[in-house]
Amino acid sequence: MDTSWIDLRNGDPAYYNGCMKFIELAKETLIHGKTRCPCNKCKLNKWHSVEDVGGHILLNGFLKKYRKWVFHCRVDEGRNTFETPSDLGNAVGQDDMGGLLREAFGVDNSESDNESQDMHENEGLFDMHKEFNFHCEVNNELPSSNSSEEDVKYKRLREAADDGLYEGCTTFSKLSFILHLFHLKCMFHWSAESLTKLLELLIDAFQIKEFPSSYYEGKKIVNDLGLGYEKIDACPNNCILYWGVFAEKDECHVCHTSRWKTVKEKENNKGEKGKEICKKGEPAKVMRYFPLIPRLKRLYMSSKTAEDMRWHFVHEDDKILRHPSDGEAWKSFDKRYVEFAEDPRSVRLGLASDGFNPYRLMNTNYSTWPVILIPYNLPPWLCMKPSSFILSLLIPGKHSHGIDIDVYLQPLVHELKLLWEGVDAYDAHSGNKFKMRATLHSTINDFPAYAMLSGWSTRGYKACPTCAHDTSSYWFGGKMCYPGHRKWLPIDHPYRSQGHLFDGTNEYGIAPVPASGTDILEELDKVKYVYGQSKEKSKKNSKKRKRQQGETSHDEPDDGDGGEEEANRVIWKNKSLFFELEYWKHNPLRHNLDVMHIEKNVCDNVIATLLDMDKSRDDKQARQALEEKNIKSHLWPKSHPNRVNDYLPPAKYTMSTEEKERFLMVIEKLKVPDGYGSNFQRCVNMKQRKLINLKSHDNHILMQDLLPVALRASNATKVIDLIEELSDFFKKICSTTIHSDDLDNIQSKLILTLCEMEKEFTNILHNHGSSTNSSGG
Repeated sequence: MDTSWIDLRNGDPAYYNGCMKFIELAKETLIHGKTRCPCNKCKLNKWHSVEDVGGHILLNGFLKKYRKWVFHCRVDEGRNTFETPSDLGNAVGQDDMGGLLREAFGVDNSESDNESQDMHENEGLFDMHKEFNFHCEVNNELPSSNSSEEDVKYKRLREAADDGLYEGCTTFSKLSFILHLFHLKCMFHWSAESLTKLLELLIDAFQIKEFPSSYYEGKKIVNDLGLGYEKIDACPNNCILYWGVFAEKDECHVCHTSRWKTVKEKENNKGEKGKEICKKGEPAKVMRYFPLIPRLKRLYMSSKTAEDMRWHFVHEDDKILRHPSDGEAWKSFDKRYVEFAEDPRSVRLGLASDGFNPYRLMNTNYSTWPVILIPYNLPPWLCMKPSSFILSLLIPGKHSHGIDIDVYLQPLVHELKLLWEGVDAYDAHSGNKFKMRATLHSTINDFPAYAMLSGWSTRGYKACPTCAHDTSSYWFGGKMCYPGHRKWLPIDHPYRSQGHLFDGTNEYGIAPVPASGTDILEELDKVKYVYGQSKEKSKKNSKKRKRQQGETSHDEPDDGDGGEEEANRVIWKNKSLFFELEYWKHNPLRHNLDVMHIEKNVCDNVIATLLDMDKSRDDKQARQALEEKNIKSHLWPKSHPNRVNDYLPPAKYTMSTEEKERFLMVIEKLKVPDGYGSNFQRCVNMKQRKLINLKSHDNHILMQDLLPVALRASNATKVIDLIEELSDFFKKICSTTIHSDDLDNIQSKLILTLCEMEKEFTNILHNHGSSTNSSGG
């Protein structure tokens, strides 16, 4: 049959005639009045009436790969006769539940009731399916690896997928309908009780038989699809997990706290209060763990996803940075572990974690920490979509766990070790089994979480994990300040010898070299740390005792004779659990900083300083610090006979009342497209001359686009060019693509920008400089 009309444009008369001929053929193979739609949007995955299919292919175009119409007519070619697959006769609903179940359980897609077809027919069918690129592969060499329990689950779910929701229903099967309901529950945050009431109403209204009547019964059906989670009890003081060798213990061997909740026992029936006892059976703290290996296997059970997981291997290396695979860390890892890199199915994972309050009440003291894994094998337009994220851990707690988070990472690290050795998996794209291996590429988080996951103390004089012991810092104006950007300048740059323009000292140092993983492990051998919070009280007492004796604390400098001991002191808090992974010490990029948090902090500080808001970095204390260091005398506070308080001379960045009003007026009148940003009119407080209630995304678009434009439009300050250079850096570093040859130029411009800011602003503005150094160095 001639199918050349498929390549014609939609409005061509020959294309229209071809569509009509196809519709006439499709009428011969209708199932319950419907057929698969081969338009470019449905791609044979959805069922519609013939009239709707005709409209779809006329408007959306015909799927060009679908040349042999095995689903819509009988084609005789010699001895081969392709008929509509027998399992389609039982298909119910517009969702491909059969394909979902086959991929979920790893069932051979060629299994059907029609076993009379010979091997040549099956091979021909497989070739066609591969050409059409839909989820119906044939692989007679794949043995079923499911256990008897999984076989029972598969048969039970298959019956639910083949059974209509009610008598005569062709739109939904019982399985597809319950999955749609659970999807809506998750999207719109329905309670379990509300879903139960809805199920009861639907059963009464449509007389649905053998259908779950409660949320609990429906959840049992959904759980058969797999990908559940494990509840692991934990010590309330974060000392241990009751997992592995400690699974059967009733008491923490570190702090001797009971595993179970404490309840009050009543001594009699008169309501008198009794003593507190530990009631076995109700754990005091529970972590949810979502096993990683089954989830990675599920990615390869889908032929489409399995193909996408090879993108990092097949895409062209054109020196454009658009994906982690284009970076030097990825390529360096490939050179060291060649066998791992040769298989494009080897998985690279990113890890992200941050705390949040699930109750949406800021006055409620609670912090839940999810740990998210990102499969970097996927292309950039897929790997950062929420649907691609893998939730690994859900750690509860009233407070942040600090470096005790390693206690909760133990199950994940255990699975990462198994994945490094390799586990058996099935690749639906190639149709064979393989050894699936995986590695943790790096972590990405904000600066406090950096300390939790790396073990480095990101507070105090040595806060920068890249500069480490060479971090430039001093106490300035009541805050810790991190200057020293001149170290990254060329050795003959004039700024190095112009100390009077900066902090009063000339700079002769060079940019520090980050320590390797081997060097870090040597330092960590000196660190002894016991997990848990039972030692906090003794820690606080020891700190107070040290201060009373005039000794220095962890974050205080030692100006006495112990300088050599202070220089050799280890700043690491503990040894990260990730170092148990064989490859972690050889990973050149172990931890990344989230640019969103850095950008928000920088934007908040710049705006607060320009508008002289509450969080301004230019206050009397900062000006007095300049006088104490004998630098920038034109900014020292001056007394005035007509003023009660000292007079602070205006700096280049100081804005007058009129300039502030002009600037805020520009921001207030900005009209931006829907979805681009907030309504900035609500964020402007003209009475107090402030910007309030800015979200992270508002800071993002302000820093990159709106702030330089608004300052220049209002002619509000003399440091517009400097802020524009800072804005340009964030815009380039946040772009979707960066040419690798431009990185050195971006960094050199950033160094000059930071040096110029150190000249013009008070040094206290650089109390977030450690974050910038860590990302840039």
